[in-house]
Amino acid sequence: MKQENERRNFLRKCWQMTFVAPLAGLWLAGCGSSKKSVATDKKLKATPCEDLTGVPAVDVEKRKSLGYTNLSPIPDKECRNCQLFIPPKEGSECGGCLLFAGPVSPEGYCTYWAPQV
Repeated sequence: MKQENERRNFLRKCWQMTFVAPLAGLWLAGCGSSKKSVATDKKLKATPCEDLTGVPAVDVEKRKSLGYTNLSPIPDKECRNCQLFIPPKEGSECGGCLLFAGPVSPEGYCTYWAPQV
């Protein structure tokens, strides 16, 4: 009889754990997700010149085809010293470009970089 009660208790605990373990896993997974979203939000806020909201798809493709990047791989060739760069308006971090629409980082670069005269 004692052995039967021990077996029932063991089976009851196993049955309970089939529900508790997955819920605990979901709870723990949820704890880490908020930290990731905060880090992602900070990253998005740190680079306003990467926000292409409202930029037509044609211009987004044009940026890609011209090899535009927000950070120049060549220190002396940045958008800020390119002849095609439109300086940022007062209170803005991003400028523009005569070749395509949308925000342009002063530290950016594209394959059509032209020295200022």
